[in-house]
Amino acid sequence: MEKITIKTTVHAPVEKVWRYWTEPEHITKWNAANDEWHCPNASNDLKKGGVFTARMEAKDGSMGFDFSGVYLDVVQEKLITYELEDGRNVRVIFKTEGDTSLIEETFDPESSNPVEMQKTGWQAILDNFKKYVESN
Repeated sequence: MEKITIKTTVHAPVEKVWRYWTEPEHITKWNAANDEWHCPNASNDLKKGGVFTARMEAKDGSMGFDFSGVYLDVVQEKLITYELEDGRNVRVIFKTEGDTSLIEETFDPESSNPVEMQKTGWQAILDNFKKYVESN
């Protein structure tokens, strides 16, 4: 299956974008696709071989799952690659463009949901991240 790429431009310096992307106290504030979901906790060992976990749950308690993986490469304020627990790979590139930051995320799709649905869901989380960074 072909990889999926999503992107956004955040009106904030890359130092702030990186911090908000990687620090658990920030991850729990933006890591949800819509207002009916939330991320009650997250942990992050940001280094090659380090493990991260984010708990994603419906606010009504009807469902939830852990989103976790292992870092393959981390280049401060530039690149993060990781492998999800199901073996899929994700690459996140951070680029500075003047006083804004471009984030480009490329990931292997999973086989149980349509590609367009996966792209839409991941883009919604990325859009939520943009909104959080720009309003804080």
